[in-house]
Amino acid sequence: MHHESGFRRLEQFDPEVFGALESELTREREFIDLIASENYASPAVLAAQGSILTNKYAEGYPDNRYYSGCEPVDLAESIAISRAKELFGSEHANVQPHAGAQANMAVYMTVLEPGDTLLAMDLRCGGHLTHGSPANFSGRLFRAVHYGVDPDTEVLDYDRIAEIAKAEKPRLIVAGASAYPRSLDFKAFREIADGVGALLMVDMAHFGGLVVGGVHPDPVPYADFVTGTTHKTLRGPRGGFVLSRAEHCHKLDATVFPGTQGGPLMHVIAAKAVCFKEAMQPEFKEYQKGIAANARALCEKMASEGFRMVSGGTDTHLFLVDLRPVGISGREAQDVLESVNINANMNEIPYDPTPPTVTSGIRIGTPAVTTRGMRPEHMDTLGGLISQALKNPADQKELRSVRALVKELVGAFPLYPEM
Repeated sequence: MHHESGFRRLEQFDPEVFGALESELTREREFIDLIASENYASPAVLAAQGSILTNKYAEGYPDNRYYSGCEPVDLAESIAISRAKELFGSEHANVQPHAGAQANMAVYMTVLEPGDTLLAMDLRCGGHLTHGSPANFSGRLFRAVHYGVDPDTEVLDYDRIAEIAKAEKPRLIVAGASAYPRSLDFKAFREIADGVGALLMVDMAHFGGLVVGGVHPDPVPYADFVTGTTHKTLRGPRGGFVLSRAEHCHKLDATVFPGTQGGPLMHVIAAKAVCFKEAMQPEFKEYQKGIAANARALCEKMASEGFRMVSGGTDTHLFLVDLRPVGISGREAQDVLESVNINANMNEIPYDPTPPTVTSGIRIGTPAVTTRGMRPEHMDTLGGLISQALKNPADQKELRSVRALVKELVGAFPLYPEM
């Protein structure tokens, strides 16, 4: 069972794949990770996810499986379900979705028929692919209509969303986004949904951890369904889950299996259970407060350096930087930052005039740097370094100096010392 011996065997049998693992460990240690959807899972989570539970087929649900020999995995899944319900105060939880996209698909297939109307946030204003993009199953199977942000304030205009809902009569309204820096008003969304007889789903893939930490409004009291992922602010394994009201539990479970998935990934489900236990610890609340404080500090520092912040700031773990005032594209900014050992992702800003492969912005998030132990004073330093790199994208001497300072900063916060 011991991890180290497994890695030794891997190194002997398959040095190529082992090399990829080694390179990733080195990269994670040496780079500052500002990708808003990434984090560093704990050794306990990694141990569960890399475990022998991967061997077991467990189609069905605890105490109701299609295969024999499921008692141990039933225990793991039952723990994950009861912890998810306790953590989020939800009547029902399904922990089988392989990812956030599958969690969203499960809800859609539970309450919509193909061709039904879905109202969600526009991808170009910060929504997600699974919120009805024509490139995604959600836009191909359903009639997707979208709300955006106000072009002037860059925040949601709930009166406008209500107007669109009245005109389009959606069966389901989706709240939540992957690049929206402000908190959401779930009470307003509930009122809009009730006004047109729609169901409400909240996609909290990004901010689930912030909800647990009390630094983001809680969607559970307002939503019929809440979908999430365990690998972003929750800092667990890659995977999805769905919370629902009790009245939807049987239909939702039947939609996940056999409706959209086969055998669940029991090793990942065990790791989700560990992640939920970690999120129940008192220090987890402090961690989430730290993420929000770091996001504010880094955002303020970059604003003071002359960058324009979309919506004027952040209430969450992420913010969007409009790079047009500095005359650099999102793609260029991403590449320049990578060259100085900082990872962030290019991102469209609302109503972006450039294509999604170029973009006018970058998205910056603080969950991973907060896990490493960085605090607001380090964000001040980091914001200065980002600014120096982005304002001198072609000056190799400047970039060398930034890279050296980034290495020094990251060296003070060691990652996975036991590996």
